[in-house]
Amino acid sequence: MRTYEDLAVWTPEPIRPRWQLVLRFAATLLCFPVLCALWLAVAAVLFAVGLFADAIAAVSDSFERGYMRFMDNTLGAIARLGSWFVSWPELRHEGDTEYYRAQVDRRVAHWTARASAPRAPKKPRPPVECAIPLRDYRGVGAGYVAEVALAQGWELRPTDARKEVRLWWSAASHVD
Repeated sequence: MRTYEDLAVWTPEPIRPRWQLVLRFAATLLCFPVLCALWLAVAAVLFAVGLFADAIAAVSDSFERGYMRFMDNTLGAIARLGSWFVSWPELRHEGDTEYYRAQVDRRVAHWTARASAPRAPKKPRPPVECAIPLRDYRGVGAGYVAEVALAQGWELRPTDARKEVRLWWSAASHVD
């Protein structure tokens, strides 16, 4: 049995100390505007360089793909700098299992509604994969996410339960 199929190891995260959460929340209030400004500045620079690089991209497809991958990696790395941030709901509801159960139920129901929606003409297909982040299930564990998702028709994908739970809509395998 694979690790992601053994739901017994997907337990809730330990409750973090209140003082640590308060300290992180205060640091979040100070650092978030700086991180947003940094992201916008880097995005503007990459856009400006991209305008000049467009001349090269007209000749070389591999340059364009490489530049787009570089932009994605760079902006994604800046966004990941804030992974330690603590939001107000996290500060208020740390250890509240009912809050996290409601979060998981709401998030899985949202993705189920999107995935099971009929395909509209001339529109992209509904999403067949999703990821539920740790922030949504910290107090109840990834096992609860798997329970709720499996009951609504999702299948588990290989995942790291300490970061997110990845799901795949099983009805997507049926051709429409």
